[in-house]
Amino acid sequence: MAVRVALLAAGSTAVGRDPQFDRGAPLGETARASVRAAASRVPRTPTTLTAPSPRCRDTAAELGRTALVEGAIDDWDMGRWRGRALAEVAAGEPDAVAAWLGDPAAVPHGGESLLALCERVGGWLDRLADPAPAGRVLAIVEPAVVRAAVVHALHLPPPAFWRLDVRPLALTELSGRAGRWNLRLGA
Repeated sequence: MAVRVALLAAGSTAVGRDPQFDRGAPLGETARASVRAAASRVPRTPTTLTAPSPRCRDTAAELGRTALVEGAIDDWDMGRWRGRALAEVAAGEPDAVAAWLGDPAAVPHGGESLLALCERVGGWLDRLADPAPAGRVLAIVEPAVVRAAVVHALHLPPPAFWRLDVRPLALTELSGRAGRWNLRLGA
């Protein structure tokens, strides 16, 4: 039997327009209102999971969902870069940023490599589906986790991760079994 996994990217935080490595900020009031407005399009599922981050837990709460915290779908560990702006890190450590962007196994920040992120998230997906009772699961996660799940599910090369954009509150649906996943577009 197949399992359907709906991955919902958490609501946004008020960190500004410049890309930065997440610092664990909660949802702001505007984002909370956006989550409540989107609630009707989020599928009802018997199981709702959330990543441990404050904004994922806040998103679940604003949706009115009781969610189990699942560590395997935690955000990408950025080590000592956490909470810093990408421009700041690139200015101070240009070679490290180039290595991080160019080599999926690189961990110049001392956290988790892109390969490790994709393996962790892929392992979670496969455990969820093997053996799986037929059913649906909603997982509220950070955008990097959605991207890693799609890379794993479609057997994409790891650098494809950088070509996937995930907006706040984007819904991505995967269905299948361990080792064989389908991406449902236009949900």
